[in-house]
Amino acid sequence: MSHIIVSTSDELPGYTVEKTLGLVRGNTIRARHIGRDILAGLRGIVGGEVHEYTKLLAESREQALDRMIEEARSMGADAIVGLRFSTSLMAQGAAELLAYGTAVKLAK
Repeated sequence: MSHIIVSTSDELPGYTVEKTLGLVRGNTIRARHIGRDILAGLRGIVGGEVHEYTKLLAESREQALDRMIEEARSMGADAIVGLRFSTSLMAQGAAELLAYGTAVKLAK
């Protein structure tokens, strides 16, 4: 397989897990930006989605996912099963976003 299949489930229809390679993870730590904070504060007054933070979290998720996939690729994995995301506060104004799952080899 040329690409890595990523799934939140533990099984993939049409495939059998031939070998479990182990835990893979990717993370990123992002700090808020003062400009985004000002805009978010204004949005907090009038209500609605805080697009600045939504974009920041989406970018963080993609970066963590890319890093996890790269780790799985380096192990020779065909897929990652049981994908999960976790977020934790690291410091005032900075948070970690972690993607983790199990790297596996597949058979049809």
